[in-house]
Amino acid sequence: MTEPRRILIGRFVRGAAGSGVAVVARTAGALVINKLLAVYGGPGGLTLLAHFQNLMALFTTLPNDGTHVGAVKYLAPLRPGSGRYRAWLGGALLLNMLAGALALLALVLLPAPLVGVLKLLPGQTLLLGLGLLLLIGYALTVAVLLAAGRIRTYVWLTVGLSAAGPLAVAAVLLRGGPVPQALLAYLLAQGLLLLPAAVVAARAGLLPWPRGRISRGALRGLGRFLLMALSTLLFTKAVSFVLREVLVQQFGLAATDLWQAVAKLSDNYGMVVSSVLGTVYYPRLAALGSSPVAQGRFVRLVLLVLAPALAVGLALLWLTRDWLLPLLFEPRFAAAGYLLGPQLLADWLKFLTWTLLFLLTARAQVGRYVAFQAVSTAAYALLLVLLLPRLGLLAAPWAQAADYGLLLLWSLWYFRRDIWR
Repeated sequence: MTEPRRILIGRFVRGAAGSGVAVVARTAGALVINKLLAVYGGPGGLTLLAHFQNLMALFTTLPNDGTHVGAVKYLAPLRPGSGRYRAWLGGALLLNMLAGALALLALVLLPAPLVGVLKLLPGQTLLLGLGLLLLIGYALTVAVLLAAGRIRTYVWLTVGLSAAGPLAVAAVLLRGGPVPQALLAYLLAQGLLLLPAAVVAARAGLLPWPRGRISRGALRGLGRFLLMALSTLLFTKAVSFVLREVLVQQFGLAATDLWQAVAKLSDNYGMVVSSVLGTVYYPRLAALGSSPVAQGRFVRLVLLVLAPALAVGLALLWLTRDWLLPLLFEPRFAAAGYLLGPQLLADWLKFLTWTLLFLLTARAQVGRYVAFQAVSTAAYALLLVLLLPRLGLLAAPWAQAADYGLLLLWSLWYFRRDIWR
């Protein structure tokens, strides 16, 4: 028992360290963009950045959290170029094309609610659509590389992606360009990474052209992951989009910037955790799918590593809040320190809950995953309604902390037979 336990923990820690370069690059890129918008974007610049990124997420969640997660699961054990490999890849390509068409249609039919706050011109809206298509294609190519275990290639592509965005934003803002133009440059610069990613994947034989009809079995298999991603879109991304609109209306752009600074900091270290879970934890969890006992044991060991490590890291952020927030954003954001405590608590609970809910993703248990998301969102919305009139901006992190606290307790009870046997 001792040796396998040590091997499992060691593999997870080594894998997490191996993806450290990509994680550091993504985090550094996000911090630079936050700083640029906080300093040169004027009042509300940070909120506009978050609004734009949330808009991007509305259109990329279905492929990224659905099709691509399923593609990694089903492509990983297959030989590139085989019939089954081509079938799954063809299904993923078709679903990506449908997601891209849906994004373009939404931008054409609903420009006011989607991009009205950004004040984009029709030509700029078309560029937004093009950038989204490129980004969706890039993400699928990266999923194919991850399925093949090409972690080193993934790392270097991530470094390029993390550098391209800040450079594009800086090129616009430092010339005195408007924030919406800088945000479009940010999206297009990232999307153009599709070209080197596709070249590398094609040379490795990982992008064979699908032959014959698209497999209905592949579409059904990937469709289950799409349903899970749809629940994330409706119950997470859309809620964040609406919440930001409500806060801006009630408290104004300048005050909402304070909450947004704390939320952006949360996004930055959340990106680190999600990168580790997505590139190290989930592929291993999926690989153990044929052995539920080993799968549950792996989850338990990862929880034992993550819980104290996350607690220490988040506590350090709390202790350094007085100089960290001004350093990362601007001196005026020191006033957001009172929002950080409940946000850190909410994130600790959230990351542990994510670790457990990955079991549903690895097992493609769509109905249960959607049920978890729906119940969590309903509880969060109710908590916001109750707390906003009483706590103001504090209601947002406290509602999230209470929501994830309840969800974590429920998850521990629900998976008790998997992780404690």
